[in-house]
Amino acid sequence: MEKHDFENLLRGLVNSDSGNLVAEKTALTPELAGMRIFDEPVFGYAAADDPLFAQLKLPGIIGDHFMPPHEWLPEARTVISVFLPFTKAVKAANGADMSWPADEWLHARIEGQQFQNRICAFIQSRLEAAGFSCAVPMTDPRFSGRHPRIQDRNRQDYYTSNWSERHAAYISGLGSFGLSRGLITSKGIAGRFISLITGAYFEPVTRPYTAIDEYCIHCGACIRNCPARAISPERGKDHPSCSAFLDRTMEKHRPRYGCGKCQVKVPCESRIPLPVTPN
Repeated sequence: MEKHDFENLLRGLVNSDSGNLVAEKTALTPELAGMRIFDEPVFGYAAADDPLFAQLKLPGIIGDHFMPPHEWLPEARTVISVFLPFTKAVKAANGADMSWPADEWLHARIEGQQFQNRICAFIQSRLEAAGFSCAVPMTDPRFSGRHPRIQDRNRQDYYTSNWSERHAAYISGLGSFGLSRGLITSKGIAGRFISLITGAYFEPVTRPYTAIDEYCIHCGACIRNCPARAISPERGKDHPSCSAFLDRTMEKHRPRYGCGKCQVKVPCESRIPLPVTPN
């Protein structure tokens, strides 16, 4: 399978599958029925043996519980990362009230995740049908979203998983991190990531950046936007504070939850921001 074949498959799914639309039976309000969740995707590729994956095992980055590509798939050759930007409707709605998540954003977080899983299953099946092995960490039963040896939810390192969509995207050339710990791509920060590990070979992307936060202009907009006051210029995102706020949204909107205020009404919402020019 060639890159353009893979990318066309996924673009076709995003543009035609009803899973990328809010269904009438699940819409929180009637006017949200039929709302499109994701826009055109952006693609990144990394060699499965890129040394940056091994570095994620280091303390202070993720930790030794991180599973690099060959632990998910011994014959891995390529990591494919895809950014799915939210539509203008989702982003605009969530920027209207900065104290609480919009219904549109709640749909994008939950129904959007369901569509991401659908995409991954579709692409995995097509790769396997073409004779290539494929693993999807996000839907793999081995995936763990929390540090396996830490039980204290007030510790920052409690919120580290054994696979990171954002770090995989960084290594695959899709973008660099912001203060909020989101990843800023060519289509901004507001959206979601998926990744697949495959035995197929796709030429890796040359990363257009060298610093982990190269695209962040440190403007402080995400700090001011955060209703949980969970972001600071010194430490970035405080995961326990963010998680506590998400728990509050879950209490009100179960099974939906979300926030995303650090991803809207910021210079990096939909693009790589321009550097700040001194007066």
